[in-house]
Amino acid sequence: MSLNSAAVRSPDLINHSSDRFGNQCIVVAIDARRRIPLDPHEPTGWDVYVRGGRENTGKDAVDWAIEAVQRGAGEVLVTSMDADGTQTGYDLELTRAIADAVPVPVIASGGAGTCAHIAAALTLGRAEAALLASLLHYGQLSIAAIKTHLQQQHIPVRPIHG
Repeated sequence: MSLNSAAVRSPDLINHSSDRFGNQCIVVAIDARRRIPLDPHEPTGWDVYVRGGRENTGKDAVDWAIEAVQRGAGEVLVTSMDADGTQTGYDLELTRAIADAVPVPVIASGGAGTCAHIAAALTLGRAEAALLASLLHYGQLSIAAIKTHLQQQHIPVRPIHG
């Protein structure tokens, strides 16, 4: 079960879902945009967005990931709204910040354009998995090509069967 906007509106949903189904079934998806402070002395970071990236909640993405895991999320899917659809690479800083903050697997999302981007998300970004859509949907990359590249980088992947 993946929870996003509903979990932000009602965080107890994570607790109840985890209690009911087990935390291994609960993925909290976080759509985040880089925060650009007006005052250079204010901290940078990422804000959590809901409603398909249209509404800023004012929540800090790393803090929200920590809370979601404390409430029972077994995985966190983090999408950089800034990088999504650009094919210029994942926001490795965002992915790494969340991966370093939580003890559960993090899935990188938003920005994949090449096999090297995927490898970077899994190494520099410290993600356990990488989500990509249009590269596969439009035939720009194949699963075989991605797995071959990752194996060449000594990143463990399941073998291709058949």
